[in-house]
Amino acid sequence: MPQSLKNSKYHKDNYTPVNESVEKIARFIVDSAYTVHVNLGPGLLEKVYEICFCHELEKRGLKYLRQVDIPIVYDNLTFNEGLRLDVLVEDSIICELKALETVNPVWEAQILSHLKLTGKRLGFLINFNVAKIKDGIRRFVI
Repeated sequence: MPQSLKNSKYHKDNYTPVNESVEKIARFIVDSAYTVHVNLGPGLLEKVYEICFCHELEKRGLKYLRQVDIPIVYDNLTFNEGLRLDVLVEDSIICELKALETVNPVWEAQILSHLKLTGKRLGFLINFNVAKIKDGIRRFVI
């Protein structure tokens, strides 16, 4: 393995687990997605899932923001438009929600970019258009 990769913060030997309070929030997020999927099933619009998912987060006592703009700094300029998070939970976990039949690999790059740009470490990509929600939840940690 190249030394540069071995010294990278993304190498598994350098991995630092997220703290227990963030893990607890993560469990509530997964439970919320599961509850929404059990009650609604696949086949609805993303916005419907987002509204219901946020309702479930609130029932679990979690604070969240929907459709959060991410400023972009480029060439020493700040642009306030362009990127938007679907749901930010407890100012620590990004949730990107989808309701599509075909999984697009660019979604993974999107959530990783969002994590890097915001300085957050944990994110979920949740696709509700699946037969079993466990097949629609992907966890990303940087």
